[in-house]
Amino acid sequence: MGASMSMPAAPIVKAEAVMVAPPQGCPMHQEAQPVKVSPPSECPMHQPQPVNVSPPSECPMHQAAPPAAPPAAAAAAPAPPAHQDRAYEFVECPMKAATGMKSDIDPANMMPPPNQTPAPDQPFTLPVTRQESKIPRHGTERNWVYPSEQMFWNAMLRKGWRWREDDLGPQDMSNIIKIHNQNNEQAWQEILKWEALHAQECPCGPSLKRFGGKAKEYSPRARLRHWMGYELPFDRHDWIVDRCGKEVRYVIDYYDGEINKDTYEFSILDVRPAFDSMEAVWDRMKVAWWRWTS
Repeated sequence: MGASMSMPAAPIVKAEAVMVAPPQGCPMHQEAQPVKVSPPSECPMHQPQPVNVSPPSECPMHQAAPPAAPPAAAAAAPAPPAHQDRAYEFVECPMKAATGMKSDIDPANMMPPPNQTPAPDQPFTLPVTRQESKIPRHGTERNWVYPSEQMFWNAMLRKGWRWREDDLGPQDMSNIIKIHNQNNEQAWQEILKWEALHAQECPCGPSLKRFGGKAKEYSPRARLRHWMGYELPFDRHDWIVDRCGKEVRYVIDYYDGEINKDTYEFSILDVRPAFDSMEAVWDRMKVAWWRWTS
């Protein structure tokens, strides 16, 4: 019995020693201090702090995602023209929108998307701000947007024009843009006069679907006038108008005129529906009769 009583006494003494001063190699001695006092730098719990405080600007979570459209609405809405896809960014924030443009041809107007980058040899800086027109754009709730002065400059370069010191200045480009925009507004007002003949058929009004320039493709009417001694138009456009689901093509011939310095009206326009249908033929016959008898 005495021997059996002395044997448990030794482990009790050793257990006290473990609680008071554990050896350096004991796992209990290594786990308590680093976890509670100073977590290692590679520990995941030590790294979320900078991300939560200041996320990088290029992080997707830092940018507002556009709300997803319902599947039915997305399928029904037509795709906007590439040229007008980011146009309102240049109306609202030109400097922010001037980056990241593509170079595909826009089928709505047969022009590349807006190139807002200055040309390598451009002698002066041009604005990239764009002006909204009053012409409804088909398939959207917005209007068409006119090109900026920088876009117009780049378009002239693509057509072969080259700047010389005595050619154009910044103020000239500003005037050119104003004349261009006014010509288009004037053309749309002429189209609305023709479309007034179909107000009952399309009470919501027409919208412009697409358009294109045909400067060297003179219309039969322009050629006939030229044979009679009149000048040829300096430009021609074909505008495709949506009349509540029906496509109607309009031919617009642009003739030189006297510039109005107050309104920037410059061109004399000859706007009429193309002879694509008997309805268009009848419209032109009626208007010709009214003009003859008025």
